[in-house]
Amino acid sequence: MASHGNGASIPSPYVELDRRDWARLRESHPMHLDAADVERLRGLGDRLDMDEVEQVYLPISRLLSFYEEATARLHQVTGDFLGERAARTPFIVGVAGSVAVGKSTTARILAELISRWDSQPRVDLVTTDGFLYPNRVLEERGLMDRKGFPESYDRRALLRFVSEVKAGRAEVRAPVYSHLIYDIVPGESIVVRQPDVLIVEGLNVLQAPRPHANGRAGLAVSDFFDFTVYVDAHLSDIRRWYTERFLSLRETAFADPTSHFHRFSTLSDDEAVRTAQEIFDSINAPNLVENILPTRSRATLVLLKGPDHTVDRVRLRRL
Repeated sequence: MASHGNGASIPSPYVELDRRDWARLRESHPMHLDAADVERLRGLGDRLDMDEVEQVYLPISRLLSFYEEATARLHQVTGDFLGERAARTPFIVGVAGSVAVGKSTTARILAELISRWDSQPRVDLVTTDGFLYPNRVLEERGLMDRKGFPESYDRRALLRFVSEVKAGRAEVRAPVYSHLIYDIVPGESIVVRQPDVLIVEGLNVLQAPRPHANGRAGLAVSDFFDFTVYVDAHLSDIRRWYTERFLSLRETAFADPTSHFHRFSTLSDDEAVRTAQEIFDSINAPNLVENILPTRSRATLVLLKGPDHTVDRVRLRRL
């Protein structure tokens, strides 16, 4: 309950459930993934296992199926009211959260579960990394040390992409980002062709619209979402997970001579920990506190992770 200026309390728009109560909401929703699927979908550092999928993600899949069906009916009713033949529009899910919190794994798991509904919808997953400005542009604008902050993205291009998908365009392209070279890949794109469900995953996808110079509110990417998920955890836990992931990458991706971060592969354990924490404290933590965390209250569903990187509570926004 939030306190109001006159002493009265404002009811929370969310209902909060612990993991056990949330797991019961799966009911008979089918499980089509096996241990090999979970291993394939798990991100570096995530503690994802079959129990997590069954107890946390299957209830989300069930809820999403209800939302998708209800949204389709609402579009039909609106079309009937307007006397128009309502074309089917994609159901769009936004997934937000900090670096290293596990939002990419959440997005991949949801995409896999949705694709195996009885209706067999076509599902596409796009990350907003592809809409970062190329490094040359970031360097020109003095933004290389603010990569991941809202201003480092081509927000106009991202908004245009999502709006065109929502409008049912036959083919919409998104740029491709490579974590190996730490830059946009020239000439490459992801092609989205009228999916039934689109999942958009990224740090800032729940940002509020920016006001225009004339004072009017603009559009935000989240205006086109039908359902949104925010993956949450304590800052201290995210910092630790980021450091652990950095140490793992030092032995894997960073060891590739073509990696942008190859210089980190020769660091000692102490040097790697210190470097990771300096990067997190100077870039990722400020971005989380200033830009990402304030969007949490705009999410339909909030997944709260405990220190072991597993979800232990869930908040669902009341309608």
